[in-house]
Amino acid sequence: MPQDSGITQVLFMWGPIALIFYFLIWRPQQQQQKKLKLMISNLKKNDEVVTTSGIHGEVAIVKEKTVVVRVDEGCRIEFDKESIALVKSTEIKPEVVK
Repeated sequence: MPQDSGITQVLFMWGPIALIFYFLIWRPQQQQQKKLKLMISNLKKNDEVVTTSGIHGEVAIVKEKTVVVRVDEGCRIEFDKESIALVKSTEIKPEVVK
């Protein structure tokens, strides 16, 4: 029976560590990935986005696997949807008159 107490000691020692790891690291990361997938699947024209490379722009065209981002007037860049890191806003802003 002494071996059983050794196994239970190990379980009582590593069990809480595993729970802490799950609730502080793994679960929040899964929730963040789920939120990002939802955000990417809801992309639409005129959404302001930031890519993983730090390029800010406005969505011009949404395709099946890619997005065309308008960076400046006359400058459009096509990205994979997975490279969108953040959708800043979904409201259409009026053009700034210079």
